[in-house]
Amino acid sequence: MSGKISVKDQKILCLKSGNRCAMPECHKELVIPKTGNDPASIIGIIAHIKGENPTSARYDPEMTAKERNYYDNLIFVCSDCHKMVDDQPNTYPVEKLHKIKEEHEHWIIESTKEEVINISFAELSVVTKYLASGAYIPSDFYRLIPPKDKIRRNSLSSEIEKLITMGMIQVRQVKDFIDKCLDIEFGEHLKQGFVVEYERLKNEEGLEGDDLFNGVLDFASGGSNDFKNRAAGLTILVYLFEKCEVFEK
Repeated sequence: MSGKISVKDQKILCLKSGNRCAMPECHKELVIPKTGNDPASIIGIIAHIKGENPTSARYDPEMTAKERNYYDNLIFVCSDCHKMVDDQPNTYPVEKLHKIKEEHEHWIIESTKEEVINISFAELSVVTKYLASGAYIPSDFYRLIPPKDKIRRNSLSSEIEKLITMGMIQVRQVKDFIDKCLDIEFGEHLKQGFVVEYERLKNEEGLEGDDLFNGVLDFASGGSNDFKNRAAGLTILVYLFEKCEVFEK
């Protein structure tokens, strides 16, 4: 992993890759979620599509250093796939790797959407337990904005809008889960967790638009690579999005 790649671009790449290897025959999980006080561990490689150095595969001398280390020229893969791709540049030219990356990110979104209809209280319990584990400072920073208007104000793409629409299917189940919780402060505690994380991702990590949404979604699913848990996290996020508890102020 190159030190020239910004932390922001590394974060965006991992989020859009669903923390998995982008190669279609692999999809190995490359981020181990944090446990206890230990942080998450990235075991994959953030690799360059057009090589970083003159001796690297697919090196383009016309690229600037900034372009070479930008998100568009990066792909998230496991160590085995990284070696294969670099050893076989004719099999994996630039155009093919860009297509693999694009199709992988689309697969992550579609796989999450497919699991939305299958989630139950069991999955919601796993995710909400994780989210409610911290102590958060209340905030009155957010006001009511109609969802459609909110999508536009937050510069969210049509792809994210489709995710939000799919998540709406299970919003009622999230409400029922919260209403049935014995802790009457649970819903407020859950909301504050999202508000604090949203502000951190936006102000400290500089994420915005789709990248910010994906960052909050990763938080909502507890960093899980399991699509069912990601779907549960999505429904909780959409529930709060619809209630206008998070995102655009």
